[in-house]
Amino acid sequence: MRRNIILNIKKVVDGDGIIAEDFLTKKEFEVRLYGIDAPEMKYCDKIKKDEKELQMPAALLIKLGYLSFEFFKSNITIGEKCTLVQEENNHFDKYGRSLGYLILSNGSSLNEIMIKKGYAKPYDAVFCENLPLYQKWNLSAKKSSKGLYKIVDNF
Repeated sequence: MRRNIILNIKKVVDGDGIIAEDFLTKKEFEVRLYGIDAPEMKYCDKIKKDEKELQMPAALLIKLGYLSFEFFKSNITIGEKCTLVQEENNHFDKYGRSLGYLILSNGSSLNEIMIKKGYAKPYDAVFCENLPLYQKWNLSAKKSSKGLYKIVDNF
């Protein structure tokens, strides 16, 4: 059974995360979008790993991270009322962030938008029911040179 949380967007953290406020309880919490991964925006352990794995300089990866962040921000509005849809038994990541599909006030999924437009890639380290779709849409974005794929072949 899925769980839906009505929330207000308080802040965009990066290309795959936000700070939100529960509409009912007014409690603030961090959300990481299911099944997607955007490049990092600062030098950290993950960017060191990505740099080595992708054979790409950290400075370029950080630039891609900022492009993803700007695209993410352009698709939501601070204060916007959205719905966080969570899969059963899959509510938090290892850092305690809430996981979910972010359904915008217009009914579209920001997770899907980020993948389809090429500003995030599929993330398989945490279970996500939509991962096979995300992989298919990512391949299409890559073939069409959308989003970050205009600049690089992988990120």
